[in-house]
Amino acid sequence: MPALVLLGAQWGDEGKGKATDLLGGSVDYVVRYQGGNNAGHTVVVGDQKYALHLLPSGILSPGCTPVIGNGVVVDPAVLFSELNGLNERGVDTSKLLISGNAHLITPYNVTVDKVTERFLGSRKIGTTGRGIGPTYADKINRVGIRVQDLYDESILVQKVEAALDFKNQILAKLYNRRAIESGKIVEELLTYADRLKPYVADTTLILNDAIDEGKVVLFEGGQGTLLDVDHGTYPFVTSSNPTAGGACTGSGVGPTKISRVIGILKAYTTRVGAGPFPTELLDEDGEALRRIGGERGVTTGRDRRCGWFDAPIARYATRVNGLTDFFLTKLDVLTGWEQIPVCVAYEIDGKRVEELPYSQTDFHHAKPIYEMLPGWSEDITKAKTFDDLPKNAQDYVKALEEMSGAPISAIGVGPGRTETIQINSFL
Repeated sequence: MPALVLLGAQWGDEGKGKATDLLGGSVDYVVRYQGGNNAGHTVVVGDQKYALHLLPSGILSPGCTPVIGNGVVVDPAVLFSELNGLNERGVDTSKLLISGNAHLITPYNVTVDKVTERFLGSRKIGTTGRGIGPTYADKINRVGIRVQDLYDESILVQKVEAALDFKNQILAKLYNRRAIESGKIVEELLTYADRLKPYVADTTLILNDAIDEGKVVLFEGGQGTLLDVDHGTYPFVTSSNPTAGGACTGSGVGPTKISRVIGILKAYTTRVGAGPFPTELLDEDGEALRRIGGERGVTTGRDRRCGWFDAPIARYATRVNGLTDFFLTKLDVLTGWEQIPVCVAYEIDGKRVEELPYSQTDFHHAKPIYEMLPGWSEDITKAKTFDDLPKNAQDYVKALEEMSGAPISAIGVGPGRTETIQINSFL
């Protein structure tokens, strides 16, 4: 049985939650392997809508064990808020597992994130202000606080004091903020220890054993390929690796055990935050995509920037992730346009460029070259098979598949759990 990676093939918000939930009934474990509560998934089950930020989408599938891997940064207050919200709605969250090696987002990480972003002014990155970046910085600087540190108070005290020695200098001397008392931070973190303990486990061992036993493990990325700290539109990126390689480092499962890599691809393009976006629409079409698609960030609450489909981005995602399949989402949002532009290449300094440029400067100046595809007006939300789609919708999907470099194995035709056309099995 396979181990699969499921990730965003654009800038995030492609509908990973729907795809994960679709597979949830057949999957034994769903693993978040990077990011934190700066990510967000919306999952619609019947007439119920669930907004998940930190928890794996598999937590909504009764037979599935949700796992927060070592590559995730965890804000315990947010974690328990989400768990409480799901418990109040009758969702069983008792099977959740959390890696003892996952790093904790502390109150001082949040403070540093917010004051730094304000200090940057017009040069700001567009972070969510939730402490994600500073927590990953602490991890790399080897002054981070891990979940397991909550169970050795002397180590916890030493680590918090070490982290604040430097941060308090910055906060006071550069940002004119009060120094943060280490004792109060330790006291707050320890309040989470007892409640966290039942969830804490050696998740690397559990996941490798599960795969060896033939169980199905799904690795779920937050954000998207172009927000990857190494392979995205740096510096307008997240602080971790949503790409397929991050599934291995963020879970402790080796690459030889991964059998499929599924990219989630929206039928148009969106992004949240600052940074280059060649196909962005600042007109009525952009507003229509935003309104019809409900394009508002699940976590941030910010309106998403909207644009037409960008084929060079899809090809890039196929290449850097080794994608075996695409899940195309929100095809229904495009219903009603007589013609639908698709970006097939860029014009940069008067030259046609077929692939995503590696130079940040070139990408900032890239102008989309569009090919016009005929649209459709028929309601497609009831379609159950590919043949149920209008011919123009079928042709649109085939064109995107040919341009993107991997087969489209499933299509989202509405927000609901059942509003999906499965062309090829992922398992």
